[in-house]
Amino acid sequence: MNRRLLLWAVLALVLVAAGRAPAQLLEDADDTILTLEKSVVLILCVSQDFNCVTPWKTTRMGQGLGSGFVIEGNRILTNAHNVSNHKYIEVKKQNLARRYPAIVTFIAHDCDLAVLSVLDESFFDDTIALELGALPRINSKVRTYGFPVGGSQVSITEGVVSRIQTGVYIHTQADSHLVVQTDAAVNPGNSGGPVMQDGKLVGVAFQNMREADNIGFMIPTTVIRHFLKDIEDGIYDGFGSLGFTSFGGLHNKTYASWLKVPPGEDGIVVMRTMMHSSVENQFQKGDVITRIDDYNIDNDGMVRMYGLCVQMGEVIESKQIGETVELTFYRGGEKMTCSATIALNRPLLDYARAFDVAPRHVVYGGLTFVPMTRNYLESWGSNWISEMPFYLRYLFFDSEQLNTRRDRREYVVLSEILSHAVNDYCGDFEDHVVESVNGILINGLEDMPRALEDSKDGFLVIKFMGLERPLVMDAQKAAEAQENILQNYAVPVAANLEGN
Repeated sequence: MNRRLLLWAVLALVLVAAGRAPAQLLEDADDTILTLEKSVVLILCVSQDFNCVTPWKTTRMGQGLGSGFVIEGNRILTNAHNVSNHKYIEVKKQNLARRYPAIVTFIAHDCDLAVLSVLDESFFDDTIALELGALPRINSKVRTYGFPVGGSQVSITEGVVSRIQTGVYIHTQADSHLVVQTDAAVNPGNSGGPVMQDGKLVGVAFQNMREADNIGFMIPTTVIRHFLKDIEDGIYDGFGSLGFTSFGGLHNKTYASWLKVPPGEDGIVVMRTMMHSSVENQFQKGDVITRIDDYNIDNDGMVRMYGLCVQMGEVIESKQIGETVELTFYRGGEKMTCSATIALNRPLLDYARAFDVAPRHVVYGGLTFVPMTRNYLESWGSNWISEMPFYLRYLFFDSEQLNTRRDRREYVVLSEILSHAVNDYCGDFEDHVVESVNGILINGLEDMPRALEDSKDGFLVIKFMGLERPLVMDAQKAAEAQENILQNYAVPVAANLEGN
């Protein structure tokens, strides 16, 4: 039995049970097949990653395969990880040999979504844009479409929705949003494909659970709608937050009494606020937040929304950056309210991986300085968390608490030494974080060029966090050796502060 007849047979069984006429069965089957063939596309992407230790270098190019689908406005929606660090992208429709060049018009790594445009708009002739639906119900059936392992024909897998909750998106390994779990297989190549229910899009397939069989995850339409609304003004701003940490301390009734929270009130206890965050001057340690907008917060930080019990952050994620939420909280037994603006509020040392932008650097006297980022720390390999130096690990997890400088924009690290007589015996300082150069505090990589040129008494003096002794170089010899070092190690520019 060929594939079309098999699909007809499956649809017939389902629709006969629903009392549909035989003629209608064939029409519905044809409609389903046409939508499938004219909506789902194969994405081929040539990509090249960056080297964050020696940023002027790149890794070998590779080609990846993924799925995507047509949405209104002659656009293709897919996963960001399908087109990250891209050099060249092509898209292809089922049963057509021709491949069409495409470009990324918007990409959102924090929610693993991207929109592509096709340079030749004739690609969209005879295509069908998928319509967004609502969140699927628990225990309801969904179908995932895509090109697993790069097959030439669209594959269909069916599964049941088993869970809807907030989870980590593994593309950045730091951002968390609502995810829908199903037992429909999501294999390499499926990523970016549509998940359908009742003829409407209910999600985008994007990751699976390696430790278990047939557990796949999709990005729900709540996240998709946020992304599409965000880019309406031509700029992607991202998902915001309020910038504070909390815990469910009210489970302990004695603690709740000590905080003077009225009996019967649930909520979460503020531990600390992020420097420069939206609520830095509004919340204090020990404040108890009980309500956000029209939603009561329970002692686990959950609210009732979409007919589900979800984390309170979902209320914030339902809004765009720049919008506000109303918060009710108790301080010392007094009930208070405030309005807080949703902003990016990213940590000083971001836990997320970065993509699509070349790492920045400054090279002077063979000393290579780069921002301390997640990408840089991952240069220690797959076990980077345990393999990287202890002081870097400590800073990565606790940078917000350790930083006391309001002007600091990022941490700068000595990533590599390009060996030369001028920098002999400096190896012990590699992978340490710069505190100051020639007495000038370093709050970001942009501070380095001026500080390096401002030598004192003929010496270049660099102090590092946590080290007693400084790195000292002869400033004149370093300046004289600069051009030779750049040429010898094929460094194209001494400083790249823009990341391009």
